[in-house]
Amino acid sequence: MKNKKIILMETRSVKKKRLLDEIYASFSCGEDRISDLPDAVIHQILFFLPIKSIAKLSVLSKRWKHMWHTFPDLDFTTINVPSTSTSSSGYNNSISKVSSNVYKKFHANCTSAGGADFIDQVLSFRKKNSGIRVLRFRANLSFSHLNALIRGAVKHNVQELDVEVATNDYFNFPRSAINSDSLRVFKLKSKYPGFRLPPSSIMKNGFKNLFTLSLSCLIMYEQPSLHDLFTETSFPLLKKLSLDGCTGLTYLHVSCRVLEDLILENCFQLENLDITCSKLEKLSVNSCFDSYSSGTEVKIVGPRLKSIVWSNNTITDQSCLENLTCLIEAFVGFFVLLEDLGAMKLRSVNDFLSGLSHSHSLVLENQSVEILSKNNHLAGISLRPFSKLRSLELHTGFHKHNIPGLANLFRSSPATNTLILKITNEHNIQRRKWNRDLWQLSNSGEERFWESQSNAMNSFLQHLKVVKIHGFSECESDVSLVKFLLKHGKVLQEMFLCVAELSKSRDSLHREKIKSQIMGFSKASCNAKIVFK
Repeated sequence: MKNKKIILMETRSVKKKRLLDEIYASFSCGEDRISDLPDAVIHQILFFLPIKSIAKLSVLSKRWKHMWHTFPDLDFTTINVPSTSTSSSGYNNSISKVSSNVYKKFHANCTSAGGADFIDQVLSFRKKNSGIRVLRFRANLSFSHLNALIRGAVKHNVQELDVEVATNDYFNFPRSAINSDSLRVFKLKSKYPGFRLPPSSIMKNGFKNLFTLSLSCLIMYEQPSLHDLFTETSFPLLKKLSLDGCTGLTYLHVSCRVLEDLILENCFQLENLDITCSKLEKLSVNSCFDSYSSGTEVKIVGPRLKSIVWSNNTITDQSCLENLTCLIEAFVGFFVLLEDLGAMKLRSVNDFLSGLSHSHSLVLENQSVEILSKNNHLAGISLRPFSKLRSLELHTGFHKHNIPGLANLFRSSPATNTLILKITNEHNIQRRKWNRDLWQLSNSGEERFWESQSNAMNSFLQHLKVVKIHGFSECESDVSLVKFLLKHGKVLQEMFLCVAELSKSRDSLHREKIKSQIMGFSKASCNAKIVFK
């Protein structure tokens, strides 16, 4: 047990060096104990080494050459690592004792053409029906060469294929991978200019056994039939789908029956997203939709959805989130020009957030609070109550214009026990400084507003236990909110006020004076502890 703990504490580089030393020691002592192990055990040992090291080890004995030709995990993404970083002096000495010509041949092929020649050679050496569990490589090569490599991997019943490729021109999706019965995981990342998919009739007849699909830099102009590609019929076993940088993708419908994880990123031209997946658990949509599009719509139906990340997306004209009853955590970050907000988009935000009402944890980033406060009439419309919400985190440029949005969220969070505010610095907005010597807070507009909301927020105030305010400053908005929460938070236990860096650079005497005044505020909870950081 003690040795196992030591191995777990080792860094990856130290572990590689130790394994090489042990292998060399096994050969140098005259008793080759490692070669007596079963193939599966040796494969597991070699799995922790870079593929160049495995290739070099293959020249030590006939048994090791056989092991190299049947090794199931081929990760060529490490071939650019200098050999000295993964070799011990003893290992290098042992290599010099064996065929130097073989070693030089391996080394030359490892470093030429981004390793593509080495990959060709390795696949050609493999015995027939020797399965490949994992094949990973990054290369700059022609489309014909890429096709040949993938065909070779498919012939060896590859299960996981992870490819990052750069070509001189557009290329078509490798068809040899579509009809593979062994392929379970397929990841294809193209650098500019990207690749196209074959017609839907071909795509829908393949990938019957695929569990994971990841496509990056996909071109979908003038291919509307592919927008309905990701269905139960085409991908009956697909559990994870990732699409990144898909150009020409305006409409996407996803309804894979067993899909559990869906990631969409940088699909800027997306206008309509329709997701109906009964087993979906994780959804991440980042940097999609276009602020200049009209008639945009999002529909999400996921009765098992537990986590949703909706980040850096413009507001769609219509939002419909249905049956998200198992939602645990939600992260929302809208991106929009506030002056472009109309009644339709404001209503869409309300519908979107109301669809997250079953979430236990909610994070609203940047403009979300500002959007809710944009229109006083809409800000007065209560969201659907977040009855299960326990943690609420808000990122906002906090000033008096945002208070209606904050109040709306507090009223809609009746059982929340943790509130986190991260106040971002907005240098173009003037915030009135707190100065108790010049006025009484009871006469300030912000104080009167918060007091008018105390009855409507009664449930929120009766459950709130922890408050953390990051970026706290001496401004009236910050201090008036602190005073209100202390005055009405009946079960409040801790309030952490993390002072903004800009405030730290100001007059320390003035800052200490404000701290003293806050410590003297009336508290509804005798257990409330105020901590300044």
